[in-house]
Amino acid sequence: MHWLDNVAWNEDGLIPAIAQDAASGRVLMVAWMNREALQLTAARQTATYWSRSRNKLWHKGEESGHVQVVKEIRLDCDGDVVILQVEQQGGIACHTGRESCFYRVLAQEGDAPQWEIRDAVLKDPTHIYSKGSGHE
Repeated sequence: MHWLDNVAWNEDGLIPAIAQDAASGRVLMVAWMNREALQLTAARQTATYWSRSRNKLWHKGEESGHVQVVKEIRLDCDGDVVILQVEQQGGIACHTGRESCFYRVLAQEGDAPQWEIRDAVLKDPTHIYSKGSGHE
């Protein structure tokens, strides 16, 4: 059996992929992979995802230069989620110019919880993306 046959792909042929900083353990982002993206990621040791909005492969860092060098790939017990342990080039994983896509924290503000931004923008996204897409 081929190693990719052990993956429990969803009805769209995708699997969620969590990118985690290999050194700090911080979750940087969550994206999707199809069979080809996971195979390319394993072969090249750089993260490749499937863009659902653009319906095409997305090589992380192809536009921004913020490549994710893959140190390890793990499959969960159900076979339906992968975690990529990565070295994030440039220290920015998020299209907003932040280290992580998880930069908002739910904070109690009086009677109503509010999302509070906790991480600073490290680089203005308009200086990262040449096509003005603001997202890889």
